[in-house]
Amino acid sequence: MQTLPKPMRWALLFILVFAMLTAVSLIGGGFKTATQEHANQLFDFASNPFLGLIIGMVATALIQSSSTVSSVIVAMVAGGLPIEIAIPMMMGANIGTSITNTIVSLGHIGNKEEFQRAFNAATIHDFFNIFAVLIFLPLEMTFGMLESLSAMLVAIFSTGATAGVDGFNPIKAVTGPIIGLITYVTTQLPTIYDGIARILIGLALIVLSITWMGKIMKSLMVGRAREILQNSLGRGAVSGITSGTFVTVLVQSSSTTTSLMVPLVGNGIVTARAIYPFTLGANIGTCITALIAALSITGPNAGLALQIAFVHFCYNVLAVLVIYGLAFIREWPPNLSYQLSLKVAEQKAYGLAYIVGVFFVVPLAAVIFLA
Repeated sequence: MQTLPKPMRWALLFILVFAMLTAVSLIGGGFKTATQEHANQLFDFASNPFLGLIIGMVATALIQSSSTVSSVIVAMVAGGLPIEIAIPMMMGANIGTSITNTIVSLGHIGNKEEFQRAFNAATIHDFFNIFAVLIFLPLEMTFGMLESLSAMLVAIFSTGATAGVDGFNPIKAVTGPIIGLITYVTTQLPTIYDGIARILIGLALIVLSITWMGKIMKSLMVGRAREILQNSLGRGAVSGITSGTFVTVLVQSSSTTTSLMVPLVGNGIVTARAIYPFTLGANIGTCITALIAALSITGPNAGLALQIAFVHFCYNVLAVLVIYGLAFIREWPPNLSYQLSLKVAEQKAYGLAYIVGVFFVVPLAAVIFLA
């Protein structure tokens, strides 16, 4: 990627953003078409919020991109997925994305001290996201707090185009011809296969576009991102959180942002505690992808698509304010990750067991038990 001229990389980035927006519309339309006869059965399966949480978590762990999964969730809401099912899925995506930097820490496994430090840095993100779910999922199930707050934001920020009111939507105007062409081809199939074909095309397109967007943004911005990271450390929590947010928006990947920090800690350049606020900013910055995806949605569910994107944003901001803002909770993630890293450094097999167990075995066992 570095071999391409910089203007060509920027041009390719805009093409990939166009592809992502097209993919979101395809998935939304396909989901609506494919499920119109079987929606009740499908939604009943995921109506348990714990199942929704696990679906989002495992999907993100497998794809290793919360940006991809959150964009797909936005598209599914546009296609008719009830928002109360989508909210736990978004929470699960936050946990699932933590696997990437935990895997990166395994690169230091040959040196005991480096591995302990790197694993400590990586799993702070894990524990923070787990605590966020433990706090906010019960609150959401009881009071619908995120649903209500996001609905208020939609009412404030929605425009005529995104709310589905008559008006010109430039994103729809640009993506419309391609979507129309693909839809024309797939509508030759029986109804359910028409929807499935559009979903599969959209999924393939969104995975490819977001993956390559990350690669291009990394080639354009990682040097600058590393500089921002190093300059922000030691300047306080607000600076760290702000920098983490900004860097993640730049590179379009919280996995990239958090993975940048793991080698720095592993090599003893900075401490795991120092990068904690930066990690929290990465959680906030990753919300930009879902918000961009929501802008491509038109029609009666456009407001709901924007709402679930705002849910993602509100959830991550509130998690930072509550967990980091309350002194008695603030140290739980770094302290637990430190204790775990000591054990994993002594018995390296525990590290692999932790990754496989937390991100795959326990969630899949829960699906079997709850289904």
